[in-house]
Amino acid sequence: MGIILLTLSVLPVVILMVYIYRQDKYEKEPLGLLIRAFIGGMVAIPLDLALVSLINNIVYSDTVFYSAFIEAGFCEELCKFVILFLTIWWNKNFNEYLDGIVYATFVGLGFACVENIMYVFEGGIGTGIVRALLSVPGHFLFGVIMGYFFSLAKFKPKGRFGYLMAGLFGAVLAHGLFDWLLMITDTVSELWMIPIFILFIWGDIKLWKIGLKYIRNHQENSQFKVPDYKQIDWNAGDKF
Repeated sequence: MGIILLTLSVLPVVILMVYIYRQDKYEKEPLGLLIRAFIGGMVAIPLDLALVSLINNIVYSDTVFYSAFIEAGFCEELCKFVILFLTIWWNKNFNEYLDGIVYATFVGLGFACVENIMYVFEGGIGTGIVRALLSVPGHFLFGVIMGYFFSLAKFKPKGRFGYLMAGLFGAVLAHGLFDWLLMITDTVSELWMIPIFILFIWGDIKLWKIGLKYIRNHQENSQFKVPDYKQIDWNAGDKF
């Protein structure tokens, strides 16, 4: 049973890592750096626990909104963002648009892997199936959003801070809404459960559409590889 639960926990993570790795068509990222990003996502778990504890000691609410947007959305995505920044921002291999998405999703999937193992071993096969279909892809898509704007911040210096904040808070908002729609069903009457579930499914499909669009956009931009972003004249009407 332990092997089954471990496989169920890790397999969706591996599938999504292979998927995004194969989308990097023009220059594959070094495996060592990808592994470092993945492990960094694992390290973000204790950072997240410490941050949640700190914030809860300052301001705490037992509302679903607080749990979804602050404890889950803000704290988890901020920790991932810090790991992502420290891991690749100054690395020479971060030299094309899709790289931001690749590394951000590896960080997110490292986080999801540890979280998934903990929840699946506690909740069993049913929990593993639900999380394989929802939670792990969720972390993947939050990483796509973060990585999309992270790359824009790298290669478009004039809007750098705005793009970085868009990446962070775009992921926070997506994560918060995702969790809120799942959590809120436990607090409403049966009459509202079906409409909320339909809204969640619609939102999940929309999130996938946005994520796939972001991946395609950066795939197209990555064919115009940036050899040295510091030397680009961003006022010269370049293709980026």
